[in-house]
Amino acid sequence: MEWPIAEVARMSGVTARTLRHYGEIGLLPPARIGTGGHRHDGEHQLLRLQQILVLRALDVALPEIGRILSEQVDEVEALRGHHRRVLAERDRLDALARTVSRTIGVLEQSRKDGSSMNAINRPENLFEGVLPAAYEESLRDFPEHVEAVARRVGTTTPEAVGAGQRERTARMVRLAELMAAGLPADAAPVQAETDVQYRALAELRTVSVEEYRAFGRSCVDNEQWRAAYESIASGLAAYQRDAIEAYAAATAG
Repeated sequence: MEWPIAEVARMSGVTARTLRHYGEIGLLPPARIGTGGHRHDGEHQLLRLQQILVLRALDVALPEIGRILSEQVDEVEALRGHHRRVLAERDRLDALARTVSRTIGVLEQSRKDGSSMNAINRPENLFEGVLPAAYEESLRDFPEHVEAVARRVGTTTPEAVGAGQRERTARMVRLAELMAAGLPADAAPVQAETDVQYRALAELRTVSVEEYRAFGRSCVDNEQWRAAYESIASGLAAYQRDAIEAYAAATAG
């Protein structure tokens, strides 16, 4: 059985333009091209489209989806893997809902009694379940790093991705604690933490000192990055930038 592109678009919610694009890049070749150049899809294409949409919903980039689909051998086993990732994402969203609900309660209570919410003491309350969907957009100035992240995500379990996000948050919190202790950005403990951050980046791909310096500037210049740092402690974005600048100057020297 075959379906014309308009019917596939209606069933899947994907525009005909997107379906044609998937075909053009080799991600979803049609079953056949009919009269007038219109594509027709069969059951195989619908199953493949389902996998594409599941992976897109999990924020996997199109090139990585192509690699995953090209390497899979058995559709049932592939679907089992996607099913596990969807269940893990469901659990993450449940955790995120609890996080938001808990934060709303804390904020409402703080407004009632006039107290402040100490994010440094409770970072897990702010970040449990958080895996920013806009991470690729936040890295728009570092396209090679986006590709490296996509490759890592495509070969890593959702649990490991979440653990990596929590570790990044923990590093930010540790830096905030050093800032709160009054240490300057070029102090040895701060530079040791900055070196840990640099090595974490270098695990994905080779990062030059100048590129790391650019990462540091983005902590302030990139709105999403700055908001993430400032949600932990006021002034942390600039402190991170200055710590990286000191690290880069010392390394280059």
